[in-house]
Amino acid sequence: MVKGVIFDFNGTLFFDTHLHNQAWDIFLDKHSLKLSDKEKDQKIHGKNNQEILTHLFSKELTLDDIKKLSVEKEDIYQTLCLKSELQLAPGAVNFIAYLADKGIPYTIATASDLYNLEFYFEYLNLAKYFDFSQIVYSDGTVKSKPNPEIFIKAMQTIGVHPNSTLIFEDSSSGITAAENSKAEKIVIVNSVNGDYSHWNHPIISDFTELDQNILEI
Repeated sequence: MVKGVIFDFNGTLFFDTHLHNQAWDIFLDKHSLKLSDKEKDQKIHGKNNQEILTHLFSKELTLDDIKKLSVEKEDIYQTLCLKSELQLAPGAVNFIAYLADKGIPYTIATASDLYNLEFYFEYLNLAKYFDFSQIVYSDGTVKSKPNPEIFIKAMQTIGVHPNSTLIFEDSSSGITAAENSKAEKIVIVNSVNGDYSHWNHPIISDFTELDQNILEI
């Protein structure tokens, strides 16, 4: 039986992949760069900005360079978010309430940095559902997905073993990280109508599709 649940955030709990893609397109165009959506999935989604920007620009970027470029991109993204409807994925609030009612610990493990995390807490009212102190995010010390460190740290934070952990993910690097963490169950959230046929995990379009067996192992 599942004793702990870990959610990826972007594209999983918050269906914002299209907004990140738009923001990256605007940002990359300003810097005379371009990536296809497929390349974004391979090189950007699920990864932290330090790894992304170092790959896009140069390994010689300083931490200050990375911070400035990251804020530049996230300011574009946050502006797009504020022009759209800000809400968690369909069914997510009810599922979180179910977990709380059953006493099953849960948290978020996200490649987002503090800049965006604080934005989400302000505009998505995440404090109603999550303990900020238990969220694992890209703080400069956690290795980027597909390294499993972010999920392992989240498991330790909520006090659950991999063999009783359920992880929800959407990106290729995130799913691989979840597999590398040895989590017992992984559910793919297909929020972009993507092709996940090569993965051997249950797939849902949103959290309204969860059945009563989802927490069983």
